Amino acid sequence: MKKVLVFIAISISLVSCDKKSPEAKEFKTAYVDTAELMKEYNETKDLEAKYKGQAAEKGRQLEAEINRFKQEAASFQANAQANGQEWAQKKGSELQRREQQLAQAQQGLQMQLQQESGKEMDSLVKGVKKFIKDYGKEKGYDYIYGTGDAASILYAKDSYDITKDIIKLLNDKYKSAPKVEEVKK
Repeated sequence: MKKVLVFIAISISLVSCDKKSPEAKEFKTAYVDTAELMKEYNETKDLEAKYKGQAAEKGRQLEAEINRFKQEAASFQANAQANGQEWAQKKGSELQRREQQLAQAQQGLQMQLQQESGKEMDSLVKGVKKFIKDYGKEKGYDYIYGTGDAASILYAKDSYDITKDIIKLLNDKYKSAPKVEEVKK
């Protein structure tokens, strides 16, 4: 009798282990190529164009000062012998000081543009992450992975790639959003 009860208990446990528990469901997963996403997202393109334009504009102003400095340096070399050693030393130290100031101004401009664009890019990345999170919830994904420059996936089937869908939706959302310049008008 004990053997029969043990046999029944083992049979019941084997049958219950064979059934899939609700926790053993399949997960819905996908991935996004983050490098391609950032390259093809129109807001990223606009942000890059904005800072390239600012760099070019501010760079032109600085370039004009650099050209004036180069002309003065060339003039200095031509006049150094004619005006004497004392004048040459005085003018030479003045030119060195201006050269250092121009180099510092150039570095300052680069740092300023990097900081400003970095803040905006961080904000953009946060928005994209939030969008992907909301998209994943809406579409019922358990996981959405990121690939690209900092790849966390070494291989995935192309059928799991939702990058193009995300790019299209983000670009549509960005296109329909009021631009900062339009809001100011």
